Amino acid sequence: MSFNQDFDQHGAWRKQFALRLKSLSEWLADQDLMDQGVRERLDQLHARVKNDKIMVAFVAEFSRGKSELINAVFFAGYGRRIMPASAGRTTMCPTELGYDPEVPACLRLLPIETRLQPQSLMDWRQVPDKWERFDLDMNDPEQLSQVIQKVAEVRRVSLDDARALGFWNDELPDENPLVGADGLVEIPKWRHALINLAHPLLKQGLVILDTPGLNAIGAEPELTVSLLPQAHAVIFILAADTGVTKSDLGIWRQHLAVDDDARVSRLVVLNKIDTLWDSLSSPEQVQLQITAQRTESAQTLGLSPDQVIAVSAQKGLLAKVQRDDALLQASNLLALERALSDDLLAHRRDILRASVAAGIQVLRAEIARTVHARSRDLVEQIQELEGLRGKNAGVIKQMRLRIEQEQADFDASGAKIQAVRSVHLRLLKDLFALLGTTHLKSEVSVLSKALKQPGIKFGVRRAYDDTFTRLRAALVSADRMTADIQTMLENSFKNLNAEYGFSLQAPTPPQLTSYARDLTLIEKSHLQYLGLGNALRLAQPEFAERLARALMSRLRTVYEAAVNEVELWNKSAAAQLDAQLRERRRNFTRRIEAVSRIQQAAGGLDDRIRELQSQQQQLQAVDAKLVELTESLAGAPEAERDAAFA
Repeated sequence: MSFNQDFDQHGAWRKQFALRLKSLSEWLADQDLMDQGVRERLDQLHARVKNDKIMVAFVAEFSRGKSELINAVFFAGYGRRIMPASAGRTTMCPTELGYDPEVPACLRLLPIETRLQPQSLMDWRQVPDKWERFDLDMNDPEQLSQVIQKVAEVRRVSLDDARALGFWNDELPDENPLVGADGLVEIPKWRHALINLAHPLLKQGLVILDTPGLNAIGAEPELTVSLLPQAHAVIFILAADTGVTKSDLGIWRQHLAVDDDARVSRLVVLNKIDTLWDSLSSPEQVQLQITAQRTESAQTLGLSPDQVIAVSAQKGLLAKVQRDDALLQASNLLALERALSDDLLAHRRDILRASVAAGIQVLRAEIARTVHARSRDLVEQIQELEGLRGKNAGVIKQMRLRIEQEQADFDASGAKIQAVRSVHLRLLKDLFALLGTTHLKSEVSVLSKALKQPGIKFGVRRAYDDTFTRLRAALVSADRMTADIQTMLENSFKNLNAEYGFSLQAPTPPQLTSYARDLTLIEKSHLQYLGLGNALRLAQPEFAERLARALMSRLRTVYEAAVNEVELWNKSAAAQLDAQLRERRRNFTRRIEAVSRIQQAAGGLDDRIRELQSQQQQLQAVDAKLVELTESLAGAPEAERDAAFA
């Protein structure tokens, strides 16, 4: 099965899951089990699956065939090249291909001049009117290709402009672009490109990142410290005839080998094996050459030979367009697609399945507590009414008075419950302050100043180490605060359970120290810029400014994720308390109504007991249906993977 077919199956599972989740939501609403906490959990699960993206980043030096490989794997169905893939430097700016249903098919380009302003790329994404937009016709491959060619556009500027934009460094003459006879140099016209296409794979959550040469003097720091770390798979492309060059090795060591994150798949592609096809050599000799290059490249990069795949993207694209099966086999493109399916998709499905199953378990537990509370109330009512058999009107009247007094006592106890809420919110306020943007900016301020100081930045490494040490310590403090809040909740819920017969259970707290791992990954992605080899580049104020912005943008994303997790935990606890308060008040109302009916009709007692027993049976059916629906959701990835991906 090809990568495209496998990804289609992945998309089909996600759609099926969304339908099942919708059915569960409608059923819960019908059963009056949709409280705020349950709604939050359902929304989170739906967003997790609906918005799950799989980003594949293509990284290489110039002229290794990145864009042609993207054309061959993903866009051969158009019958022509979509991404620019002519000889020479084609992709001049980082290019993301994805799908947003809220945006028409278009190419958006961020002018290179935005580098002169303080906003990060993340910030510019929120200002769509600053991007130049070009509409795309999905039904016209030629128009599509012509418009996308704009990602290869360049400008010629003066040395002063090139210097200001970060494309010229007087201290690194070997890395500077060539100066033309007119005294001008060539730089990219655009800083970043976003291509929005209703392509079947992109609609199902695939995001493709096509990068320019990462070692170029004008490389965007945010690309390597923010975008690449988000990728679930990195395809590193080499030329089959040269293997790992010094420049290739520099990119690998600086940008790709620093991360030992097991969640990221890495494949190396030896492209252009057709350059080794030689009529003077036998097929066996050519294959021996390719095998030797794979082995040597794997050893140089510290990988298993299985992670190095030799292909011809150009021949593979041609074969798909011309439907030439023999040429397609010779290009070995299908082997790369199988590796993407087996490695990337299987790994991503495992992560998504585990995440969904954990969320479903929490959801089921929250709903089950409400069902249990209703069941317990029914049992108490039945026992209460059975105790009235043979009793006179005076006894029944006394029971009504007792229930009304219990209701009044319960309503008067609101101050205790409100006290629990107040203490909880006060502790949460301190926790949110520790994880807030203001505190984050304060912690990073010393490092930002060190990065922005003029000249060689001798103290920046120490400032960097100190900053991340403080950030990790703050996360440890936040985790301790979370544990304290959890202890308070557990004790408060235990007391309320004992006093009012509730079945409250403090929700599982967020594990904030897990975000320390994200901090470590961010730290590693920045270390490449703090060594002696980048001292002169770091001395450029513009470059250092962009690096500081990229760092803050990435850290803010991590902290926002932590805050969202804390908020969900808080809402879950509050919603659980609200649900049981609501059920208890309903219980008092139902008990009083039952006694009133018994007082009005002699046969009302037996009728009411039978009615309650019927409700018991219905509630048992609700509990069984809840188990059935949630098990169907939790097991869907496992069962459907076996069926759909076999």
